[in-house]
Amino acid sequence: MDVRFLKSLISVVETGSIAAAARRENRTAAAISQRIQALERALGCTLLQRTAHAARPSDQCLALMPRIRLIVEQVQALQSDLAHDALAGDMKIGAISTALTGVLPRLIERLAVSAPALKLTITPGDSKSLYEKVLTGELDAAILVRPPFQPPKSLTLVVLKAEPLILITPASLCAQPVETLMREQPFIRYDARAWGGQIAQRYLDERAFEPKVVCELDALETIVMLVAQGMGVSLVPQWAGMALDGLRVLPVAGGRCYSRDLVVLHDSTPHRPSAMRHLLGLLLGS
Repeated sequence: MDVRFLKSLISVVETGSIAAAARRENRTAAAISQRIQALERALGCTLLQRTAHAARPSDQCLALMPRIRLIVEQVQALQSDLAHDALAGDMKIGAISTALTGVLPRLIERLAVSAPALKLTITPGDSKSLYEKVLTGELDAAILVRPPFQPPKSLTLVVLKAEPLILITPASLCAQPVETLMREQPFIRYDARAWGGQIAQRYLDERAFEPKVVCELDALETIVMLVAQGMGVSLVPQWAGMALDGLRVLPVAGGRCYSRDLVVLHDSTPHRPSAMRHLLGLLLGS
């Protein structure tokens, strides 16, 4: 079965007629019609319901379309990998908010020089949702917080950097011991349901701190802004690109033991292995 015939069938379904599909593929309507007929003979079913000016997919065709599209995509991926320059095409990458500002700008800058034909489609999100998208194949890879569990063997995890836990306070606040600040100042909690927030909460639990929580959120940039405005103090990971204006940053005891690992998660058998290796090389070299 010729994959070009499958592409022609997809064109007919998407455009709604054999004539429109012929224009899209720069072929005659007769050639497209012959391809569809060859597929119908090979599959033993009617794929199109034809009228004078339109062609609609049959029920059998609609049932087969997801697999047909997948076959075409896989063949295109094979062709891309076998091309002289495999560093071309599109890749879908997810990233948590701090990676969007702290990691991706440098990656995109380097890609523009080393692989200008490789284009990234960036999907923002929290670690949990991005993990699910990599697991289901919606994303080629994601930059997120290390999951608090062992991912399946179908996924590969690469650690980019460890981000130590720190206490941030308003710059205007008088210098005091960390323990005093934690007990006496209003506390903005990094959401304990978030994977990174679980690490900060473990620090509090193991030291029996019960801070005066004024709000809780999974938005580190917003937490930093609130602290800089004098709304309280907070325990956060120190990420690359973190804005420090209006803040005092204090190391906490054993902070590196409570580091948040920033990782890249991708399929263990990526459909674009050359491009994935190149991306990882750039990320690990940053």
